[in-house]
Amino acid sequence: MSFTIDIGTRILLGATLALFGLGHPQPPSAASRSLEGTYWKAIELAGTPTPVQDANREAHLLFQPAGRVSGADGCNRFTGTFQRNGDALTFGQMAGTRIVCVGTGGIDRAFGNALKNAARLTVVGSRLELLDASGKRLAAFAAVARISVPTTSLAGTTWRLVRFRGSDGTTVAPDNPASYTIQLAAGGGLIARVDCNRGRGTWRSSGANHIQFGPLTLTRAKCPARSLHDQIVRQWGQIRSYVIRDGHLFLSLMADGGIYEFEPFTKKP
Repeated sequence: MSFTIDIGTRILLGATLALFGLGHPQPPSAASRSLEGTYWKAIELAGTPTPVQDANREAHLLFQPAGRVSGADGCNRFTGTFQRNGDALTFGQMAGTRIVCVGTGGIDRAFGNALKNAARLTVVGSRLELLDASGKRLAAFAAVARISVPTTSLAGTTWRLVRFRGSDGTTVAPDNPASYTIQLAAGGGLIARVDCNRGRGTWRSSGANHIQFGPLTLTRAKCPARSLHDQIVRQWGQIRSYVIRDGHLFLSLMADGGIYEFEPFTKKP
């Protein structure tokens, strides 16, 4: 059996196929970055391009699995939760440091307002935008490949102290960083050196960016007057979260008590 299709029918058929996207294949759109596991650097806040910032505090977002988010607002670091349903997005309560910063140009306030009023998001290519309920753009972010996201386990890593930054912005660095080290073993064991004393303890991580240390069992030598020994021992049990950025480990105290910054440490043979 055979049949023919006249010109009018052919035109109608072609229009129908085009309407439903069944005709010639359309060129694929550029692949967008994944929301989670990407370092999103703020490039625009409240309609104004963000200026060059201190790399240790630049405004950014890190979305993680299980609805967790962390980042910095251009002054303070924070961690909290988010909820996403399609392009609908809202942020929960955030906990973070409360350092008093000067010369930020209002970046921290604009960043906080963006998170507070966000209702939707769009991700196109390497650009993320936060919008309010009316569709007004609150902030724009760019995916930055130069910074690695903490996807590797802490188990089996060793770190030495770089500095401690207090909630009031003061910074204290050890005289000898190699005198302050922590080795995080698989299974939750920990070996520590706190200046003139050495000892063992435990650690656990129950979720993204969460970390908690058990009591330290240390030797009891008396360390020099400028030592950070007593401060670290006193605050050890107050550490509650961590972030890995630029290869450094940042341990944050609860109640905005401050942040310890560590760098990878390899013992010399």
